[in-house]
Amino acid sequence: MRVLLDENVDRRLRRFLDSAFDVLTVSEQGWSGETNSEPLKAAEQEFDVLVTLDRNIQFQQDLSAYDLAVVPILARSSRRQDLEPLMPQVNTVLRRIKPRELRMVEA
Repeated sequence: MRVLLDENVDRRLRRFLDSAFDVLTVSEQGWSGETNSEPLKAAEQEFDVLVTLDRNIQFQQDLSAYDLAVVPILARSSRRQDLEPLMPQVNTVLRRIKPRELRMVEA
């Protein structure tokens, strides 16, 4: 499974994701600073899932228009110490998610 970490997700969290996942970041793809729809359009061509901290992505974008699953992480903050404890739950969601599905991970 190819997983894209949104630019709002600390890239160092990649090490907590299952080694079976092929994980890259928006920055590594050269998509930093793009509007939300641009990375989504590009991501659906190369990735299966977008992991983001954007709490409102489903209200800002018509996710059904993209052939991409989305996993928003809802943590107390975007700080790594608040996100690390949620990574086992993120791995579980990533193993089970289906195309075009939105599955939130909450603290």
